[in-house]
Amino acid sequence: MKPISRPVLFLILTVALILLAAASLSAGKVWVPWSAWLDAAHDPRWTIVFDLRLPRTILAIAVGVALGLSGAALQGYTRNPLADPGILGVSTMAAFGAVLTLYLGVTMSLPWILPVGAMIGAMIGIAVLLVMSGGTYSILTFILAGMILNMVAGAGVSLALNLAPSPWAVSEIIDWLLGSLADRSADDVRMALPFIAVGCAILLTIGRALDALTLGDMGARSLGIRLEHTRILLALGVGLATGASVAVTGVIGFVGLVTPHLLRPLVGARPSALLLPSALAGAVIVLAADIIVRLTPSAAELKLGVAMSALGGPFFLMLLINLRRRTA
Repeated sequence: MKPISRPVLFLILTVALILLAAASLSAGKVWVPWSAWLDAAHDPRWTIVFDLRLPRTILAIAVGVALGLSGAALQGYTRNPLADPGILGVSTMAAFGAVLTLYLGVTMSLPWILPVGAMIGAMIGIAVLLVMSGGTYSILTFILAGMILNMVAGAGVSLALNLAPSPWAVSEIIDWLLGSLADRSADDVRMALPFIAVGCAILLTIGRALDALTLGDMGARSLGIRLEHTRILLALGVGLATGASVAVTGVIGFVGLVTPHLLRPLVGARPSALLLPSALAGAVIVLAADIIVRLTPSAAELKLGVAMSALGGPFFLMLLINLRRRTA
């Protein structure tokens, strides 16, 4: 597929994001027609829009931006097309950090502990992942390291679930595992948005380093890139963005994997050119998926994390098959 100009791509993604955001404010079990927007002061449905759907829409955009950008940054740094916060265990480690605060029962008195726990878990996860990979960038090494990290974090979550002191704690832990944007409030937006913004801003600063790394470690060093500094910024940015996302929505996988692959034929192979488009496209994907789960004809709303896994699993399988054919 022939690459298209960045302004055109940004225009398409921005228009799609605006249209989906408007649809997100209207769609649901109770539809809010455009006529209700013109009489917001008297129409009772405006309360649904402002108190329930507006925070949910903002979080869907923020989480999509965080996951899409994190996936593009990880794939650019590792030169590995399978790098993704969910597949590599970073999201699971963030969930484990959040679940641990729930298990210890400290979130009732100190609500800010939960996002801090999730972000620390994500940072530890990506740091351990980079250490376990041993400085190599082979697909097999990274998948194995990610599987190990996922198993360790999953075992920790299962242990906390098994030893949970109350049914409320069990319910909360299950919510983190499934991932959802339902019933999120303005407090969740205020808690997550600053950390996501800082994490994404950090990731956007390493674009030049990612481009240089396409020449290999030695080539990047010859261009003046400090790889240790880049690694710290990557861990900090992905940790903040992914950790804050998991803190308010739970684990939502495959966004960081799918988004860069959909855009790479349109923007080319340069990693820095993929960062901003992946952020916008990630928001579009999460927002569209959240609208779909709301419109699913079922008594209980389908969890967003379950829906993304159902869509991302076959995509991941096709990607592995294509990579096998190329390397055969």
